[in-house]
Amino acid sequence: MPTITKSNIDFDKRNLSDKTLLKLYQNMLKPRLIEEKMLILLRQGKISKWFSGIGQEAISVGVTMALKPNEYILPMHRNLGVFTTRQIPLHRLFGQWQGKASGFTKGRDRSFHFGTQDYKIVGMISHLGPQLGVADGIALANLLQNNGNVTAVFTGEGGTSEGDFHEALNVAAVWQLPVIFCIENNGYGLSTPTNEQYRCKHLADRGKGYGMESFILDGNNIIETYTKVKKLAESIRKRPRPILIEFKTFRRRGHEEASGTKYVPKELMETWEAKDPIENYRNYLFSKQILTPELEESFNAEIKAEIDSALNIAFAEEPIESSESEELGDVYKVYDYEEVKPNRETKELRLIDAISEGLKQSLEKYDNLVLMGQDIAEYGGVFKITEGFVNQFGKDRIRNTPICESAIVEAAMGLSIAGMKSVVEMQFSDFVTSGFNPIVNYLAKSHYRWGQQADVVVRMPCGAGVAAGPFHSQTNEAWFTKTPGLKVVYPAFPYDAKGLLATAINDPNPVMFFEHKALYRSIRQEVPTGYYTLPFGKASLLKEGESISIITYGAGVHWALESLEKHNHIDADLIDLRSLQPLDKDAIIKSVKKTGKVIVLQEDSLFGGIASDISAMIMEECFQYLDAPVKRVGSLETPIPFSSQLEEQYLSKSRFEQALIALYNY
Repeated sequence: MPTITKSNIDFDKRNLSDKTLLKLYQNMLKPRLIEEKMLILLRQGKISKWFSGIGQEAISVGVTMALKPNEYILPMHRNLGVFTTRQIPLHRLFGQWQGKASGFTKGRDRSFHFGTQDYKIVGMISHLGPQLGVADGIALANLLQNNGNVTAVFTGEGGTSEGDFHEALNVAAVWQLPVIFCIENNGYGLSTPTNEQYRCKHLADRGKGYGMESFILDGNNIIETYTKVKKLAESIRKRPRPILIEFKTFRRRGHEEASGTKYVPKELMETWEAKDPIENYRNYLFSKQILTPELEESFNAEIKAEIDSALNIAFAEEPIESSESEELGDVYKVYDYEEVKPNRETKELRLIDAISEGLKQSLEKYDNLVLMGQDIAEYGGVFKITEGFVNQFGKDRIRNTPICESAIVEAAMGLSIAGMKSVVEMQFSDFVTSGFNPIVNYLAKSHYRWGQQADVVVRMPCGAGVAAGPFHSQTNEAWFTKTPGLKVVYPAFPYDAKGLLATAINDPNPVMFFEHKALYRSIRQEVPTGYYTLPFGKASLLKEGESISIITYGAGVHWALESLEKHNHIDADLIDLRSLQPLDKDAIIKSVKKTGKVIVLQEDSLFGGIASDISAMIMEECFQYLDAPVKRVGSLETPIPFSSQLEEQYLSKSRFEQALIALYNY
């Protein structure tokens, strides 16, 4: 019998069975033994990096055991106990850390930056904060599906300074979402101590400001963590609401191993080492004669054998191989476009009406489709596109949001993870900057990283010509065509807008859907009354000619039509791209080879825009067919001014006609 040392943590077994108490110990011991092995392998150069959770195992294990296996958990990089308690095969974890094919990301991401639907785990991204809003989205799906499930999400005390944390808590509180926010307050954000991170005494106090219950738990006490979280989860299942828990613990290793811990005072480290969650719990179990030397030896032997066996499998696996086609093929989820032909009955619609009708018919088609945006419910949105929708579809599906673009985009991602669809309205496309990170780093990369689709459409009311000034007039599509994983659509006519919007909602990939505000009420067209789809990546040839190719989209289409009407001697191909990603390269190349002259028109300022890439593509693939240099026309390299006179001078519209004539006469 080993010498029994008095525990430095007060444990109260309550009504827990010996079996449960031992399972808690086993589940903490497993990640500890794995970590100790990983630190050896790190020193041997057999793994490249390690983020240690030694000393924090009680939180990961306690929370995971308190939830049901079918309830989602969103862990961080120190929550190895979440993965092991969910019983992910160790050889797959080791394969993941070595970048092998047996892992979860095909070698495309590292450590804990992955998710798995099989085990209902959604891993972090390096930006930390977005997973909080994603948890909101999963919890919203649980609420709408009325399945009684709880979602748990982790962050560190450092992450609570990010805007995503505050947005996510606010949304969860306003919508009363069944989510448990777990803060692992481990003393340091890399090397920055808590007294340089926040001023409040306890991070749990922040819950009060958002109108939610909050608790402080001893993160090194496995019994307290497990029993309290289990009780709270059971309560949330009966009465859905968010709860904030601050777990007091300590990070005893470096942020990652290369960082070291020289910045930590020796006395502080010794204090927390004495509060080791496993050693103290082990002493407690021995004192109660629940754990015996024989049991302890068998636990250690079994886990170490499992680790060694899994490592042998992972090390024996050949280095991952891939091909360009496989890498490119996984950026988007495969989507087989389904053509729904339009009916013959039509009615004249403005662009704004066609978008509204397209949204309504998709809501009727998909019961799991949710619309989210500022003022889109009773008010109908600032452009009245969703006016009357609440009466037909209810507030569960037509959701007003707080002013928090980042959290709402993240919530849309969470809905997709939980098997639902969503359309997010940016009140103005300019405001997408407040939600930029989750779009380009979460939505765009999730399928490539771990095969998770982002079934999200982001509506982008954009464009100048309405004297709205620098913050309500941008057409910022080039920010997103640069990002692999996003699709970008930009219709110029009501017919196209309705059909392309239906396709965008059908497509399981993230789609940025641009809608030019100046065209909303100025462009009319006969539009089929029924539901129909149009394909992405298929340009529209509006006019045919032999002398010049005009390539444009959005408002530029109408500017080009005006110029051609004014100069009817110019016989031009006029190509409306309609979608920018994917791009109809074949239509562009075919036209350029025919005409030999090409002008690319965009409303965006010229440098770094779509026109530049199209011009470069034409120079590379059609150089021998050109009779003149490729001409690009864009707006001035300034922010968009308010005054109508200045705005007219800014816009490329004012320079297009002159450039067209000059190229025609070249």
